[in-house]
Amino acid sequence: MRHPNVPESLEGWWILHRMFDFDRFSWDRLPKEEQKTMVSQATEKLSVLKEGKDTDFCLAQMLGHKADLMLTHYSKDYEGLAHAQTLVDKLPLFEFLTPASSYVSILELGMYEATSKIHSTLKEQGLKANSPEWIQAFDQMVQEQGKSPHFGGRLFARIPERRYVCFYPMDKKRGEETNWYALPYEERSKLMLEHGKIGRTYHGLVTQVISGSIGYDEYEWGVDLYADDPLVFKKLIYEMRFDEASSKYGHFGDFYSGIQFSLDQLSTYLDGDSVPALNVLETAGAKV
Repeated sequence: MRHPNVPESLEGWWILHRMFDFDRFSWDRLPKEEQKTMVSQATEKLSVLKEGKDTDFCLAQMLGHKADLMLTHYSKDYEGLAHAQTLVDKLPLFEFLTPASSYVSILELGMYEATSKIHSTLKEQGLKANSPEWIQAFDQMVQEQGKSPHFGGRLFARIPERRYVCFYPMDKKRGEETNWYALPYEERSKLMLEHGKIGRTYHGLVTQVISGSIGYDEYEWGVDLYADDPLVFKKLIYEMRFDEASSKYGHFGDFYSGIQFSLDQLSTYLDGDSVPALNVLETAGAKV
């Protein structure tokens, strides 16, 4: 049965974030030829994840103590994430990587406003909530929403090729005194509409990817931000803290931020003599 207080959502890519500590000192003691062989093996294997039509992959050098390297995997099926994890674990390079954290989720497009309109339309049609006719009409209208350019093109967009990345998980509070899920649907919808307006003022400056993780990981959502200027992360997140949906009901986990780089720059990252580059033009033509 459809619960009238539950907003509908559309799902796309399955997403796996993996954070690692890198044993740079042990790596530096390896003979150069061994290093070169391991980099070549890793690049060959990981390129399959990067170039596949049903997968995507990116690397990011993390700043701070929480992790040194973040690998982000996209897959169109759940098993694909398992394949990506095993592929990385079998690399000879993995001997120098120690898991620091991870996060499992699925790309999600929330439909608070669209769900409200569907509810109103069905009510106008005289259909009784949660009746078989209501459920059938509801599902059909949700499917139609998913085919629209507004939603459809975003469900399987490739990982944004922007220089700086920020990832964090978050919840909506559900305590005894402050409980997001106890609010009436209309009030939650209004708060989320206002929340979204802030994000839209940063259109073009930041690309945001929201993923649902209820049932998959500790928090309820994962948030990825991609930008060409890392200062944008601070300004956007700070401004959103003043929004009631966040200031009163938001609860956040650890933040991970760093620098995205191209797979062909893996050896540069491992050597550590300079910051690896993001060669957007080399892969832009392959993205659909």
